[in-house]
Order: sequence, then C-alpha cells, then structure tokens
Amino acid sequence: MAETHTDLKNGPLSLNFLSHGTIETIDSDKSRKFYEEFLGFDVIRTSPISLLLRMGGNNTMAVVEVKKKPPMGMLNHNGLDVRTKADVDAAHAKAVAQQDKWGIKKITRPLDQHGTYCFFINDPDDNWWEILTNPEGGYAWMFERGDQEGRGHLEKDFERPKETL
Repeated sequence: MAETHTDLKNGPLSLNFLSHGTIETIDSDKSRKFYEEFLGFDVIRTSPISLLLRMGGNNTMAVVEVKKKPPMGMLNHNGLDVRTKADVDAAHAKAVAQQDKWGIKKITRPLDQHGTYCFFINDPDDNWWEILTNPEGGYAWMFERGDQEGRGHLEKDFERPKETL
C-alpha cells in the first residue's frame, strides 16, 4: 500500500518544529543595530560571531559573521508580515526615507504578486527582506487552501485573505 501525504506529515525523521534559518553578515555589531533599530527584531548575541533574531513568535533567524559573503539571491528572501496594503506603503515610505542612514542597498516598489502586496529591501549585507501583507499566522492560510492548480498563487486574481487588502 502506498503512503499518503498525511502518512508522511512528519516525515520519516518525525520532526516537530521549523525552529530557525540562517543568514550571513560581515559585521555582526552593525547588523545588530540594523535588525534591532530599523527592522524591530528582538536580538541576542549567541557568540562573538553570531546573533539570534526573533519577531512575533518562536521561529528564529541565526545571523553568522563571515569574512566573505556572496549576495543572497532575491528568491531566497526572508518575509516580514504586516496587515494591510496601507501598512506596506507606510513601511516602504519609511524605508526609502531612511535608506542612506542604514546603508540599504536596494528597495523595490510595492506591488501585488504571489497572492500578497509587498516590496523588498536589500540590506547592507546583501540579504533580501520582503515586507508583505499577511494575516496573523503568516502563510498558514495557504495551507488551509491546500495544493493549488494552474499558476496557483501567481495568478493575478488569486484571492487573498480580506484582512490583507
């Protein structure tokens, strides 16, 4: 008998929780200031060359200092949620106004894409951050819809949660 999707829910490793991801920095002290004072993360130093970030939950992001760092590809971005399009626009205006102060390398214009309204920031370490509309719980609403057909969330008329409009 073949295994079903629900049989594999926790996989053969019986894992429980996606706890963290990792990004790189060239200067952890400078990055800490950016993450705390501009993006608003809770930040702790975990070693002389590493930080741990969190915001709004238990999932964390490790930041590790390296000597040389290639730029992060934009598709490998990290998402930071706000509630509405107006919140995205307000965050965008603030990012543009403070771009030079924080050494932000690039800021895209806000737009509707993949089922959300968003813009992207390329931080001083060449890491990409997406500021996007999402309800509480992030993309959990996508799992409630299950697998998508056709272009899925790439469709221009993809229905988003009403509270993010």
